[in-house]
Amino acid sequence: MSQLPVITEASKKMRTAQIEPIALTERCLEAIDRHEKSIRAWVVVASNTARRDAERIAADRSQGEEIRPMCGIPIGIKDIVDVAGLPTRAGYFCHNNQAAVADAPLVARLRRAGAILLGKTVTTQYACFDPSPTRNPWDPQLRHSPGGSSSGSAAAVAAGMCLAAIGTQTGGSLVRPASFCGVAAMKPTFGTVPMEGVVPVSRHLDQAGPIARTVEDLYPLLRIISDLPEEDLLEPTSPPRLGLVREFFLEQAEPRVREATNAAMAMLSRAGAALDDVALPPGFEQVHRMHRRIMAFEAAAFHRPQFLRERIHYGPNLRSMLDEADGLSLGEYRESLAYQQRFRRQVDTMLATVDALIMPATDTTAPARLDTTGDSKFQAPWSLAGVPVVSFACGLADNHMPVALQVVGRKGEDYRVLGVARWCERQVGFTDLPPLIAQEAARTQ
Repeated sequence: MSQLPVITEASKKMRTAQIEPIALTERCLEAIDRHEKSIRAWVVVASNTARRDAERIAADRSQGEEIRPMCGIPIGIKDIVDVAGLPTRAGYFCHNNQAAVADAPLVARLRRAGAILLGKTVTTQYACFDPSPTRNPWDPQLRHSPGGSSSGSAAAVAAGMCLAAIGTQTGGSLVRPASFCGVAAMKPTFGTVPMEGVVPVSRHLDQAGPIARTVEDLYPLLRIISDLPEEDLLEPTSPPRLGLVREFFLEQAEPRVREATNAAMAMLSRAGAALDDVALPPGFEQVHRMHRRIMAFEAAAFHRPQFLRERIHYGPNLRSMLDEADGLSLGEYRESLAYQQRFRRQVDTMLATVDALIMPATDTTAPARLDTTGDSKFQAPWSLAGVPVVSFACGLADNHMPVALQVVGRKGEDYRVLGVARWCERQVGFTDLPPLIAQEAARTQ
Protein backbone atom coordinates (compact mmCIF):
# COMPACT_ATOMS: atom_id res chain seq x y z
CA MET A 1 0.00 0.00 0.00
CA SER A 2 1.37 3.43 -0.95
CA GLN A 3 1.89 6.13 1.64
CA LEU A 4 -1.31 7.76 2.88
CA PRO A 5 -1.65 11.27 1.41
CA VAL A 6 -1.55 14.35 3.62
CA ILE A 7 -4.78 16.35 3.91
CA THR A 8 -3.81 19.03 1.40
CA GLU A 9 -2.97 16.40 -1.23
CA ALA A 10 -6.07 14.32 -0.49
CA SER A 11 -8.32 17.38 -0.73
CA LYS A 12 -6.94 18.31 -4.14
CA LYS A 13 -7.42 14.75 -5.40
CA MET A 14 -10.93 14.70 -3.95
CA ARG A 15 -11.88 17.86 -5.89
CA THR A 16 -10.66 16.37 -9.18
CA ALA A 17 -12.14 12.90 -8.49
CA GLN A 18 -8.68 11.27 -8.44
CA ILE A 19 -9.62 9.70 -5.15
CA GLU A 20 -13.00 8.86 -3.65
CA PRO A 21 -13.96 9.29 0.01
CA ILE A 22 -14.73 5.60 0.36
CA ALA A 23 -11.30 4.61 -1.04
CA LEU A 24 -9.49 6.89 1.38
CA THR A 25 -11.61 5.65 4.27
CA GLU A 26 -10.91 2.03 3.36
CA ARG A 27 -7.17 2.70 3.31
CA CYS A 28 -7.36 4.04 6.86
CA LEU A 29 -9.52 1.13 8.02
CA GLU A 30 -7.08 -1.34 6.43
CA ALA A 31 -4.20 0.33 8.31
CA ILE A 32 -6.17 0.04 11.54
CA ASP A 33 -6.81 -3.65 10.82
CA ARG A 34 -3.08 -4.24 10.27
CA HIS A 35 -1.63 -2.27 13.16
CA GLU A 36 -4.21 -1.74 15.88
CA LYS A 37 -3.46 -5.00 17.68
CA SER A 38 0.09 -3.77 18.34
CA ILE A 39 -0.31 0.05 18.43
CA ARG A 40 -3.62 0.12 20.40
CA ALA A 41 -4.53 3.66 19.38
CA TRP A 42 -8.33 3.28 19.28
CA VAL A 43 -11.03 2.81 21.88
CA VAL A 44 -13.68 2.18 19.25
CA VAL A 45 -13.59 2.17 15.44
CA ALA A 46 -16.94 3.07 13.89
CA SER A 47 -16.14 1.41 10.57
CA ASN A 48 -19.71 0.90 9.37
CA THR A 49 -20.70 4.48 10.12
CA ALA A 50 -17.52 5.78 8.50
CA ARG A 51 -18.23 3.80 5.33
CA ARG A 52 -21.81 5.06 5.18
CA ASP A 53 -20.63 8.65 5.63
CA ALA A 54 -18.02 8.24 2.90
CA GLU A 55 -20.62 6.84 0.49
CA ARG A 56 -23.04 9.65 1.33
CA ILE A 57 -20.37 12.30 0.72
CA ALA A 58 -19.53 10.71 -2.63
CA ALA A 59 -23.22 10.65 -3.57
CA ASP A 60 -23.67 14.29 -2.58
CA ARG A 61 -20.68 15.27 -4.66
CA SER A 62 -22.04 13.39 -7.68
CA GLN A 63 -25.19 15.51 -7.30
CA GLY A 64 -23.09 18.63 -7.65
CA GLU A 65 -22.81 19.57 -3.98
CA GLU A 66 -19.98 21.95 -3.17
CA ILE A 67 -16.79 20.33 -1.88
CA ARG A 68 -16.49 21.24 1.80
CA PRO A 69 -13.16 22.04 3.55
CA MET A 70 -12.62 18.57 5.07
CA CYS A 71 -14.74 16.65 2.58
CA GLY A 72 -13.99 12.92 2.83
CA ILE A 73 -11.01 13.29 5.21
CA PRO A 74 -10.93 10.46 7.82
CA ILE A 75 -10.05 11.62 11.32
CA GLY A 76 -10.02 10.35 14.91
CA ILE A 77 -11.44 12.04 18.01
CA LYS A 78 -9.82 11.80 21.45
CA ASP A 79 -12.06 9.88 23.82
CA ILE A 80 -12.77 12.76 26.15
CA VAL A 81 -14.74 14.53 23.40
CA ASP A 82 -18.39 13.65 22.83
CA VAL A 83 -19.31 12.03 19.52
CA ALA A 84 -23.01 11.33 19.10
CA GLY A 85 -23.75 7.61 19.18
CA LEU A 86 -20.46 6.66 20.84
CA PRO A 87 -19.65 6.48 24.57
CA THR A 88 -17.17 8.93 26.10
CA ARG A 89 -15.11 6.84 28.52
CA ALA A 90 -12.18 9.24 29.04
CA GLY A 91 -9.87 6.30 29.72
CA TYR A 92 -11.96 5.36 32.75
CA PHE A 93 -13.49 2.03 31.94
CA CYS A 94 -15.68 1.88 35.02
CA HIS A 95 -18.04 4.14 33.09
CA ASN A 96 -21.07 2.54 31.51
CA ASN A 97 -21.34 2.34 27.74
CA GLN A 98 -24.08 4.93 27.39
CA ALA A 99 -23.57 6.78 24.10
CA ALA A 100 -23.29 10.54 23.91
CA VAL A 101 -26.58 12.03 22.72
CA ALA A 102 -24.96 14.90 20.81
CA ASP A 103 -21.67 15.88 19.25
CA ALA A 104 -19.42 18.32 21.07
CA PRO A 105 -19.51 21.62 19.14
CA LEU A 106 -16.03 21.08 17.73
CA VAL A 107 -17.09 17.64 16.44
CA ALA A 108 -20.30 19.08 14.95
CA ARG A 109 -18.16 21.61 13.07
CA LEU A 110 -15.96 18.84 11.67
CA ARG A 111 -19.00 16.88 10.52
CA ARG A 112 -20.44 19.95 8.79
CA ALA A 113 -17.08 20.44 7.05
CA GLY A 114 -17.33 16.90 5.61
CA ALA A 115 -14.86 15.06 7.86
CA ILE A 116 -15.36 11.31 8.26
CA LEU A 117 -15.18 10.29 11.92
CA LEU A 118 -13.43 6.93 12.14
CA GLY A 119 -13.90 6.57 15.90
CA LYS A 120 -12.50 7.48 19.31
CA THR A 121 -8.77 7.48 20.01
CA VAL A 122 -7.20 6.35 23.28
CA THR A 123 -6.53 8.85 26.05
CA THR A 124 -4.78 8.44 29.35
CA GLN A 125 -7.23 8.24 32.26
CA TYR A 126 -9.14 11.53 32.38
CA ALA A 127 -6.47 13.09 30.13
CA CYS A 128 -3.92 13.09 32.97
CA PHE A 129 -0.69 11.24 33.71
CA ASP A 130 -1.24 7.49 34.03
CA PRO A 131 -0.02 5.82 30.83
CA SER A 132 -2.48 4.42 28.33
CA PRO A 133 -2.06 1.08 26.50
CA THR A 134 -1.03 2.88 23.29
CA ARG A 135 2.43 2.17 21.83
CA ASN A 136 4.76 4.44 19.87
CA PRO A 137 4.82 3.46 16.15
CA TRP A 138 8.44 4.63 15.79
CA ASP A 139 9.73 1.72 17.86
CA PRO A 140 9.47 -1.66 16.08
CA GLN A 141 9.79 -3.33 19.49
CA LEU A 142 6.92 -1.19 20.88
CA ARG A 143 8.86 -0.34 24.04
CA HIS A 144 8.82 3.47 23.78
CA SER A 145 6.16 5.74 25.24
CA PRO A 146 3.84 7.54 22.79
CA GLY A 147 3.43 10.37 25.31
CA GLY A 148 0.11 11.55 26.62
CA SER A 149 -2.56 12.32 27.19
CA SER A 150 -3.49 12.42 23.48
CA SER A 151 -1.53 9.22 22.96
CA GLY A 152 -3.98 7.48 20.64
CA SER A 153 -4.47 10.54 18.46
CA ALA A 154 -0.73 11.01 17.87
CA ALA A 155 0.01 7.32 17.35
CA ALA A 156 -2.93 6.86 14.95
CA VAL A 157 -1.73 9.72 12.73
CA ALA A 158 1.88 8.50 12.83
CA ALA A 159 0.82 4.96 11.92
CA GLY A 160 -1.26 6.06 8.92
CA MET A 161 -4.56 5.06 10.51
CA CYS A 162 -6.11 8.48 9.87
CA LEU A 163 -5.09 11.75 8.22
CA ALA A 164 -5.61 13.79 11.39
CA ALA A 165 -6.97 13.56 14.90
CA ILE A 166 -8.28 15.84 17.61
CA GLY A 167 -6.51 15.97 20.97
CA THR A 168 -6.50 18.24 23.99
CA GLN A 169 -3.83 19.92 26.10
CA THR A 170 -3.83 21.03 29.72
CA GLY A 171 -0.08 20.75 30.31
CA GLY A 172 1.56 19.20 27.25
CA SER A 173 -0.95 16.66 25.97
CA LEU A 174 -0.96 17.71 22.31
CA VAL A 175 2.62 18.80 21.75
CA ARG A 176 4.37 16.01 23.68
CA PRO A 177 2.71 12.93 22.11
CA ALA A 178 2.89 14.50 18.65
CA SER A 179 6.59 15.17 19.19
CA PHE A 180 7.31 11.68 20.50
CA CYS A 181 5.43 10.18 17.53
CA GLY A 182 7.02 12.39 14.86
CA VAL A 183 3.92 14.31 13.71
CA ALA A 184 2.70 17.92 13.94
CA ALA A 185 0.31 19.43 16.48
CA MET A 186 -1.23 22.76 17.41
CA LYS A 187 -2.45 24.08 20.73
CA PRO A 188 -4.58 27.08 19.74
CA THR A 189 -4.94 30.25 21.79
CA PHE A 190 -6.79 29.45 25.01
CA GLY A 191 -10.52 30.01 24.68
CA THR A 192 -10.69 29.96 20.88
CA VAL A 193 -12.00 26.38 20.54
CA PRO A 194 -15.32 25.61 22.28
CA MET A 195 -14.83 23.05 25.06
CA GLU A 196 -18.46 22.10 25.68
CA GLY A 197 -18.89 18.35 25.38
CA VAL A 198 -15.27 17.74 26.45
CA VAL A 199 -14.50 16.05 29.78
CA PRO A 200 -12.62 18.76 31.72
CA VAL A 201 -9.32 18.68 33.53
CA SER A 202 -8.83 22.38 34.28
CA ARG A 203 -11.10 25.17 33.08
CA HIS A 204 -8.28 27.73 33.10
CA LEU A 205 -5.92 25.54 31.06
CA ASP A 206 -7.78 23.04 28.81
CA GLN A 207 -7.71 23.55 25.06
CA ALA A 208 -8.52 21.23 22.15
CA GLY A 209 -6.43 21.18 19.00
CA PRO A 210 -5.43 19.16 15.92
CA ILE A 211 -2.72 16.60 15.24
CA ALA A 212 -1.70 15.89 11.64
CA ARG A 213 1.32 14.83 9.60
CA THR A 214 2.37 18.36 8.60
CA VAL A 215 1.96 21.93 9.81
CA GLU A 216 0.06 22.78 6.63
CA ASP A 217 -2.50 20.09 7.45
CA LEU A 218 -3.19 21.70 10.82
CA TYR A 219 -4.52 24.79 9.09
CA PRO A 220 -7.91 23.57 7.77
CA LEU A 221 -8.60 21.89 11.10
CA LEU A 222 -7.89 25.09 13.03
CA ARG A 223 -10.19 27.06 10.73
CA ILE A 224 -13.02 24.62 11.34
CA ILE A 225 -12.86 24.00 15.08
CA SER A 226 -11.89 27.47 16.35
CA ASP A 227 -13.81 30.72 16.75
CA LEU A 228 -10.95 32.67 15.20
CA PRO A 229 -11.78 34.86 12.16
CA GLU A 230 -10.81 33.05 8.97
CA GLU A 231 -7.44 33.93 7.51
CA ASP A 232 -5.27 32.42 4.82
CA LEU A 233 -2.22 30.38 5.77
CA LEU A 234 0.57 32.75 4.75
CA GLU A 235 4.22 32.09 5.33
CA PRO A 236 6.35 35.15 6.14
CA THR A 237 7.27 37.20 3.06
CA SER A 238 10.84 37.27 4.38
CA PRO A 239 12.64 34.91 6.75
CA PRO A 240 11.21 35.34 10.26
CA ARG A 241 12.84 36.75 13.35
CA LEU A 242 12.73 33.95 15.92
CA GLY A 243 13.29 34.27 19.64
CA LEU A 244 15.47 31.36 20.73
CA VAL A 245 14.86 30.47 24.37
CA ARG A 246 18.13 28.86 25.45
CA GLU A 247 17.60 29.38 29.17
CA PHE A 248 15.87 26.37 30.76
CA PHE A 249 14.74 24.84 27.44
CA LEU A 250 18.10 24.15 25.78
CA GLU A 251 19.86 23.91 29.14
CA GLN A 252 17.56 21.14 30.39
CA ALA A 253 17.17 19.24 27.11
CA GLU A 254 19.02 15.93 27.04
CA PRO A 255 22.15 16.01 24.82
CA ARG A 256 20.59 14.13 21.91
CA VAL A 257 17.63 16.55 21.82
CA ARG A 258 19.96 19.55 22.08
CA GLU A 259 22.10 18.20 19.23
CA ALA A 260 19.10 17.69 16.91
CA THR A 261 17.67 21.07 17.90
CA ASN A 262 20.92 22.88 17.17
CA ALA A 263 21.16 21.17 13.77
CA ALA A 264 17.63 22.35 12.92
CA MET A 265 18.41 25.88 14.12
CA ALA A 266 21.45 25.94 11.86
CA MET A 267 19.22 25.08 8.89
CA LEU A 268 16.85 27.91 9.78
CA SER A 269 19.76 30.34 10.11
CA ARG A 270 21.21 29.32 6.73
CA ALA A 271 17.77 29.93 5.20
CA GLY A 272 17.88 33.50 6.51
CA ALA A 273 15.99 33.36 9.80
CA ALA A 274 17.24 35.72 12.49
CA LEU A 275 17.72 33.88 15.79
CA ASP A 276 17.67 36.27 18.72
CA ASP A 277 18.25 35.03 22.25
CA VAL A 278 15.20 35.79 24.41
CA ALA A 279 15.40 35.66 28.20
CA LEU A 280 12.76 34.13 30.43
CA PRO A 281 10.89 36.56 32.68
CA PRO A 282 11.55 37.03 36.40
CA GLY A 283 9.71 34.47 38.48
CA PHE A 284 9.74 31.81 35.74
CA GLU A 285 11.00 29.29 38.29
CA GLN A 286 7.48 29.29 39.78
CA VAL A 287 5.68 28.53 36.53
CA HIS A 288 5.41 24.77 36.93
CA ARG A 289 4.30 24.94 40.56
CA MET A 290 1.58 27.45 39.70
CA HIS A 291 0.45 25.42 36.70
CA ARG A 292 0.25 22.30 38.85
CA ARG A 293 -1.76 24.10 41.55
CA ILE A 294 -4.38 25.31 39.08
CA MET A 295 -4.62 21.93 37.40
CA ALA A 296 -4.89 20.01 40.67
CA PHE A 297 -7.39 22.37 42.32
CA GLU A 298 -9.73 22.45 39.33
CA ALA A 299 -9.45 18.73 38.56
CA ALA A 300 -10.31 17.94 42.18
CA ALA A 301 -13.41 20.13 42.01
CA PHE A 302 -14.65 18.09 39.05
CA HIS A 303 -13.71 14.65 40.36
CA ARG A 304 -14.34 14.94 44.10
CA PRO A 305 -17.76 13.22 44.40
CA GLN A 306 -16.78 10.30 42.16
CA PHE A 307 -13.24 10.09 43.57
CA LEU A 308 -14.60 9.67 47.09
CA ARG A 309 -16.71 6.72 45.91
CA GLU A 310 -14.31 5.10 43.44
CA ARG A 311 -10.80 6.03 44.55
CA ILE A 312 -9.47 2.51 43.93
CA HIS A 313 -10.26 2.77 40.21
CA TYR A 314 -8.19 5.91 39.68
CA GLY A 315 -4.63 5.57 38.38
CA PRO A 316 -1.84 6.25 40.91
CA ASN A 317 -0.60 9.46 39.28
CA LEU A 318 -4.06 11.00 39.00
CA ARG A 319 -4.89 9.81 42.50
CA SER A 320 -1.74 11.50 43.80
CA MET A 321 -2.65 14.82 42.19
CA LEU A 322 -6.19 14.72 43.57
CA ASP A 323 -4.84 13.96 47.04
CA GLU A 324 -2.40 16.83 46.64
CA ALA A 325 -5.32 19.16 45.89
CA ASP A 326 -6.73 18.50 49.36
CA GLY A 327 -3.76 20.37 50.79
CA LEU A 328 -4.31 23.46 48.65
CA SER A 329 -6.13 26.44 50.08
CA LEU A 330 -8.42 28.78 48.20
CA GLY A 331 -5.84 31.49 48.80
CA GLU A 332 -3.09 29.46 47.10
CA TYR A 333 -5.38 28.78 44.17
CA ARG A 334 -6.14 32.47 43.77
CA GLU A 335 -2.44 33.28 44.06
CA SER A 336 -1.78 30.87 41.18
CA LEU A 337 -4.46 32.47 39.01
CA ALA A 338 -2.93 35.89 39.69
CA TYR A 339 0.50 34.51 38.73
CA GLN A 340 -1.03 33.17 35.51
CA GLN A 341 -2.25 36.64 34.56
CA ARG A 342 1.18 38.18 35.27
CA PHE A 343 2.93 35.43 33.32
CA ARG A 344 0.66 36.00 30.32
CA ARG A 345 1.69 39.65 30.25
CA GLN A 346 5.36 38.65 30.58
CA VAL A 347 5.05 36.28 27.62
CA ASP A 348 3.54 39.13 25.59
CA THR A 349 6.72 41.08 26.36
CA MET A 350 8.93 38.15 25.33
CA LEU A 351 7.20 38.15 21.95
CA ALA A 352 7.24 41.92 21.42
CA THR A 353 10.28 42.08 19.10
CA VAL A 354 10.14 38.68 17.36
CA ASP A 355 7.72 36.86 15.07
CA ALA A 356 7.66 33.83 17.35
CA LEU A 357 9.60 32.00 20.02
CA ILE A 358 11.29 28.71 19.17
CA MET A 359 12.74 25.92 21.30
CA PRO A 360 12.72 22.11 21.60
CA ALA A 361 9.23 20.74 22.09
CA THR A 362 10.30 18.13 24.66
CA ASP A 363 13.24 17.68 26.99
CA THR A 364 13.81 14.07 25.88
CA THR A 365 12.86 11.85 23.01
CA ALA A 366 10.13 9.30 23.72
CA PRO A 367 11.17 7.45 26.89
CA ALA A 368 12.22 3.83 26.32
CA ARG A 369 9.68 2.67 28.91
CA LEU A 370 5.92 2.38 29.09
CA ASP A 371 5.26 3.50 32.67
CA THR A 372 5.49 7.21 31.81
CA THR A 373 4.03 9.69 29.32
CA GLY A 374 7.09 11.94 29.61
CA ASP A 375 7.54 15.29 31.33
CA SER A 376 5.39 18.33 30.47
CA LYS A 377 7.93 20.88 31.69
CA PHE A 378 8.69 22.22 28.18
CA GLN A 379 5.00 22.54 27.23
CA ALA A 380 3.23 23.55 30.47
CA PRO A 381 4.51 27.17 30.49
CA TRP A 382 2.78 27.91 27.18
CA SER A 383 -0.41 26.19 28.34
CA LEU A 384 -0.36 28.44 31.40
CA ALA A 385 0.21 31.49 29.18
CA GLY A 386 -2.65 30.48 26.87
CA VAL A 387 -0.67 31.33 23.73
CA PRO A 388 -0.77 29.38 20.44
CA VAL A 389 1.88 26.69 19.94
CA VAL A 390 2.76 24.64 16.86
CA SER A 391 5.12 21.67 17.03
CA PHE A 392 6.66 19.66 14.20
CA ALA A 393 9.32 16.98 13.82
CA CYS A 394 12.75 18.34 12.91
CA GLY A 395 14.91 15.19 12.81
CA LEU A 396 15.88 11.92 14.41
CA ALA A 397 18.09 11.60 17.45
CA ASP A 398 20.90 9.06 17.71
CA ASN A 399 18.40 6.57 19.14
CA HIS A 400 16.33 6.83 15.92
CA MET A 401 13.41 8.50 17.71
CA PRO A 402 11.92 11.82 16.56
CA VAL A 403 12.87 15.23 17.92
CA ALA A 404 10.54 18.21 17.48
CA LEU A 405 10.61 21.99 17.64
CA GLN A 406 7.81 24.10 19.08
CA VAL A 407 6.98 27.57 17.79
CA VAL A 408 5.15 29.88 20.20
CA GLY A 409 3.18 32.91 19.04
CA ARG A 410 1.18 35.81 20.40
CA LYS A 411 -2.31 35.10 21.69
CA GLY A 412 -4.89 35.33 18.95
CA GLU A 413 -2.27 35.22 16.19
CA ASP A 414 -2.74 31.52 15.53
CA TYR A 415 -2.62 31.77 11.75
CA ARG A 416 0.54 33.82 11.89
CA VAL A 417 2.35 31.30 14.10
CA LEU A 418 1.15 28.53 11.78
CA GLY A 419 2.72 30.39 8.87
CA VAL A 420 6.01 30.81 10.72
CA ALA A 421 6.02 27.14 11.72
CA ARG A 422 5.23 26.12 8.12
CA TRP A 423 8.22 28.16 6.90
CA CYS A 424 10.45 26.51 9.50
CA GLU A 425 9.15 23.03 8.67
CA ARG A 426 9.95 23.54 4.98
CA GLN A 427 13.51 24.63 5.72
CA VAL A 428 14.13 21.65 7.99
CA GLY A 429 12.56 19.27 5.47
CA PHE A 430 12.02 16.29 7.77
CA THR A 431 9.72 13.77 6.06
CA ASP A 432 10.71 10.42 7.59
CA LEU A 433 8.01 7.93 8.51
CA PRO A 434 8.00 5.30 11.27
CA PRO A 435 10.01 2.29 10.01
CA LEU A 436 6.98 0.01 9.76
CA ILE A 437 5.04 2.51 7.65
CA ALA A 438 8.07 3.41 5.52
CA GLN A 439 8.70 -0.26 4.75
CA GLU A 440 5.09 -0.75 3.65
CA ALA A 441 5.23 2.31 1.40
CA ALA A 442 8.54 1.15 -0.14
CA ARG A 443 7.14 -2.29 -0.95
CA THR A 444 4.34 -0.79 -3.06
CA GLN A 445 6.50 1.64 -5.04
